[in-house]
Amino acid sequence: MKVEMEEIDDSTICDSVSSLVEGCRLPVHMTGTSDWLSALAEIISIKEVQGSKCYYVHYVDFNKRLDEWVTEESLDTRKVHFPRRDGGSNTGVSTPKKVHIGGGGGGGGPVGSVSRPSSPVAGSELVNGSAVLAAALQKRMNRKRKGPSLESEDSQDGPAQLPPGPRQSGSMVSHHDDIVTRMKNIDLIELGKHRIKPWYFAPYPQEMVNLSCIYICEFCLKYRKSRKCLERHLAKCNLRHPPGNEIYRKDTVSFFEIDGRKNKVYAQNLCLLAKLFLDHKTLYYDTDPFLFYVMTIFDSRGFHIVGYFSKEKESTEDYNVACILTMPPYQRKGYGKLLIEFSYELSKFEGKTGSPEKPLSDLGLLSYRSYWAQTILEILISMKPVGDNEKPQITINEICELTSIKKEDVISTLQNLNLINYYKGQYIITLNQEIMQSHKKAMESRLVRIDPKCLHWTPKDWGKRAKW
Repeated sequence: MKVEMEEIDDSTICDSVSSLVEGCRLPVHMTGTSDWLSALAEIISIKEVQGSKCYYVHYVDFNKRLDEWVTEESLDTRKVHFPRRDGGSNTGVSTPKKVHIGGGGGGGGPVGSVSRPSSPVAGSELVNGSAVLAAALQKRMNRKRKGPSLESEDSQDGPAQLPPGPRQSGSMVSHHDDIVTRMKNIDLIELGKHRIKPWYFAPYPQEMVNLSCIYICEFCLKYRKSRKCLERHLAKCNLRHPPGNEIYRKDTVSFFEIDGRKNKVYAQNLCLLAKLFLDHKTLYYDTDPFLFYVMTIFDSRGFHIVGYFSKEKESTEDYNVACILTMPPYQRKGYGKLLIEFSYELSKFEGKTGSPEKPLSDLGLLSYRSYWAQTILEILISMKPVGDNEKPQITINEICELTSIKKEDVISTLQNLNLINYYKGQYIITLNQEIMQSHKKAMESRLVRIDPKCLHWTPKDWGKRAKW
């Protein structure tokens, strides 16, 4: 006898918000939207403010940058999924447990001291401080023994086939997704003339976390508790541009190369700032193996940071970017592609093909796919026939040499654009009028481009880094 089992709805009608606990999932009205989300939101944390409860929620299947604190009025308790007794969730996705760290790990002074920045504390718990420190130290020892070693895996949307599970490489020290690191801990930052709401957790020192706003010097990136403290700092700060060498300037756009070993304090502060807008990829402890390329815009007050990317001095995987970020005030203005274009221009000077470390963020994947498509189409459309009545011919390897884009990225881009066809025993690339018109329109919007003649830079052989 065949028995068909219906899917069991394990949700519960909740008569009071008082019975809600961390790990519950339920429909939540997202701020700024008119309708209730059909997807569930998970309660990450609960706190009481002036006699009313507030709930920090993560919208399931949405990016963590949309996480927020909501009040009881935003919760729909008609369909609540309570966490299982074993700590998991009835919806099939477990709620991470809090990580307790014994011993004397964690802590530390401000960024720029020898120890890593201290992290926010919840009760007696630290944000995996010992694990972060141990991973960084282990990585340093591994480099001393056998050189750099990386495991394969972006401001920038679309689905991506990403390898499962956490990864650990030079661009980040992976942390367990525990309760504290899942929550944004900084409400607001002031950077130059911009006030920006952070997207993600960043391990700033505990004394900075409970402030209504953190004030950051836009030139040296040191952080201060108040505008008054920042004004006193600015009176003494001599920097009006990032430290290091200016290796590119055209019109108002400049790029500075910063050595993570020579300018450790600046590099660590840059990584802390970037972590507010990058979810998993971060490096804030061991900056020595990295170069940082900071893009700025110049005016009468100085050189203002627009974005940056970091790059390993020695990469066994030919990565030409570790982390990449366009600051939120400058996003959707073409600066993301300019950063990517500059990274490939460096690869051309090195005579190599390169690729960014993966997995990319959702926004980073969008930017790279768009850049790859535009760059490759630019090559294909500009090709001339070899002779009369002949079609232009080019190989994948030739595209790689002209663009410095790695072979697998070229192939995946051609496949995503549906340009590769099999005809009479060979693969051919077919360009239709629609693709060409779309490309022309996209290129017209790219008002700012990298001019190779303005790049004054000589690659270094970091294999002989004892000399540097």
